[in-house]
Amino acid sequence: MLPVTLRTEPAETYRRPALPWLSELVGRIGADGDHFLVVERLPDEPDVFVQVWHETGGDYQLEFRDGAADRHFQAFVPTAAEVVDVMTRWARREKGWDLGPAWERLEFAVEEVAPLAPEVEEELTGLVRDGLRCGYDDRAALSENAEEYLVADGVRPVSRAQAEQPVDRLWRERLAEQAGWVGETDPDRLARAFAALDSAGITARENFACCRSCGLAEIRGAGPEDARGFVFFHAQCTEGAAAGGDLWLLYGGFEQSEELTASVGQEVTRALDAVGLSWTWDGSAQDAIRVTGMEWKKRLDG
Repeated sequence: MLPVTLRTEPAETYRRPALPWLSELVGRIGADGDHFLVVERLPDEPDVFVQVWHETGGDYQLEFRDGAADRHFQAFVPTAAEVVDVMTRWARREKGWDLGPAWERLEFAVEEVAPLAPEVEEELTGLVRDGLRCGYDDRAALSENAEEYLVADGVRPVSRAQAEQPVDRLWRERLAEQAGWVGETDPDRLARAFAALDSAGITARENFACCRSCGLAEIRGAGPEDARGFVFFHAQCTEGAAAGGDLWLLYGGFEQSEELTASVGQEVTRALDAVGLSWTWDGSAQDAIRVTGMEWKKRLDG
């Protein structure tokens, strides 16, 4: 699997595709409504991508941007195979990935963005840092939250371009910070536990819905029809864990039975044990499961 996201003109998105699928997508572009493919690394890096445009019968216009508009280059190559080769080496961060094509720098007009008032920037910085600490939002969601945060009575004091600037800056800081994290973190372990539960017939979802009520209303449709039960934590639970508290898990059976709910709770705690996470629960259907002692280092993956 390649550590990238692929986006197509028909609005398809593919995360971590296999190399043959990248080859197939590049090979098909050229017809009306399907001219281009954009490749972004995982985790996403602001203003870092490689893309290709193609019309049937012509060369492939291959481009990459390396962090800013003045680091944007293009080259023309004759075959889809050459495009796939460059994109694959770029995705894998291979040394000398850009050797081969004759790259030329493209010129772009740089949009001037009005600076934020210091008090607004300080408030948005806190908001974005909290979102990054939780770790589930991508840059687009963080930017939207920052843009909408101070809207009141129809007045929009922050534009999307203004919101994106602190998001991109703090996103880069967080990527640099997590580059120093060694090995598996507690949220990584939690993800393994949830994946195991999901495979075993318990619909398990992280950061699911905004609150308890919405989560309970939506969780039945979030997994297969034959799932026996569920476990999830919602956005408010995430915020509490990211702030240093316990992570509260909501769980239950899809049939009204205290015995079934308790048995789902037992499966959840066994899955937590299997990945080395601590928890507290009295074993009854009425008590929430709390994951305790977590160091919330959630890696950005958007």
